Amino acid sequence: MPATRNSATLVLGGIALAALLAVIGHAGVEGLDPLSLTVSDYAVSESGGAIHLAMLTLAAASAVLVLGLRHLGRSGTSTGTGRGRLGTAQVLLAAWAGGLLLAGLVPTNPPGTEMGTAAYVHRYASVVAFLALPLAGWLIAAQLPATARTARWLRGLTIASLLLAAAMVWSAYPGDRAYYGLIERALILAEVALLTVLATAGGRVGAATPVRGA
Repeated sequence: MPATRNSATLVLGGIALAALLAVIGHAGVEGLDPLSLTVSDYAVSESGGAIHLAMLTLAAASAVLVLGLRHLGRSGTSTGTGRGRLGTAQVLLAAWAGGLLLAGLVPTNPPGTEMGTAAYVHRYASVVAFLALPLAGWLIAAQLPATARTARWLRGLTIASLLLAAAMVWSAYPGDRAYYGLIERALILAEVALLTVLATAGGRVGAATPVRGA
């Protein structure tokens, strides 16, 4: 991982706590359909405060990874091209953390009501976050040997995340929101798994020779 062992522990702990809070938030809401309604719809309900807290916790854990990338980029273990990729990955990871933070602080509208300014801020902050993390994972995977298990996981989860994001777009428009909530939850699981892989990758990211552009 682009961080120290202590940082990895903090990140993994944050991910675990966020997952627990999300489960608690879902369990505290009745009368909503998780197959069609989003996590944000649950969060804006009367008992969904734990889900907002989960978003903020995950954003904080992600910020630790951003700091780890910054440290790694300055360590001199990568080539110029590699440091450039890590710098871009750092920006993307910061966008993911910032998007989560904003989505956690600014709730969407309740289901069935008209979207206001806050709801649009929440939506597009979430879009930025969902797209930024897999792209960051792909760039970090490029710092590892193509045959490395971590690189394969990062690439696989990146592809899965982008395919699920495309499925959400399809569901939102021509698909008449069919299984929209289910697709979103699958996307969240894929991206949290990607974040977990980043947190457990150890120092291999910076020590490895970049596959291209070395």
